Amino acid sequence: MTSHDVVAVLRRITKIKQIGHTGTLDPFAEGVLPVCIGKATRLIEFLADDKEYLATVQFGAATTTYDIEGEKTFTSDKKITVEDIDLTSFQGEIEQLPPIYSAIKVKGKKLYEYARNGEDVEIQPRKVIIEKIELKSFNEQSQQAEILIKCSKGTYIRSIAHDLGQNLGVGAHLVKLVRTQAGKFRVENSVQLDGIDVQANLINPIEMLDLPKVEVDENDLDKISHGMAVKNSGSKGNVILVYNNNVAAVGVADGDKIKNKKVFL
Repeated sequence: MTSHDVVAVLRRITKIKQIGHTGTLDPFAEGVLPVCIGKATRLIEFLADDKEYLATVQFGAATTTYDIEGEKTFTSDKKITVEDIDLTSFQGEIEQLPPIYSAIKVKGKKLYEYARNGEDVEIQPRKVIIEKIELKSFNEQSQQAEILIKCSKGTYIRSIAHDLGQNLGVGAHLVKLVRTQAGKFRVENSVQLDGIDVQANLINPIEMLDLPKVEVDENDLDKISHGMAVKNSGSKGNVILVYNNNVAAVGVADGDKIKNKKVFL
């Protein structure tokens, strides 16, 4: 099920149109997909966007899509050992070529549309940050590795698998991908979509927003509702203005005042 399908199901269950997710998952992937409902969709841009994945990489073949759903473009009978797997070149800030089968737009057209039409297109590398990359296990018989990757938004784990296979000269592609974390949301705290009780699983956005919180009183609340700034007592940058454990607004601290950025009253 795609991220779009998840949103469609939740719209049908809740009868609410204003629903959005915080980051697309590849169709064959699984794991954490934070979903915001109603006014909370306006908070998506303020949620932490780092991700963590557990990727299962199959060595010995490369594919068109860099994953199990593509056609094989290269195969190798060469067997590698755990000592051959060097992940150091993927650590830190790196330049990464996205897969041709991706939704990135070039000249107003998605890359996968070029691929499906057999058209050539120049793909520009993109800078991404790999905060952590760690080999969790390797099965020498099946030539499969499990790799934990903590990365910035926009990182293609499929490209890491493909590039690792190229580095080793044997080809590689993803056969499984689980997003274990998205911002402050973790897979062990997630719920399955099947049979979900939406109301019972709602989370107060205050718990998940990684921004300074400023408590406001009724006088401040009145000012916020009229688009007026409130007093700042040392905060910097974006802050959450909180009243009665609810988000009253997201503001930006500017000198001795906090100006409204998005109001939720």
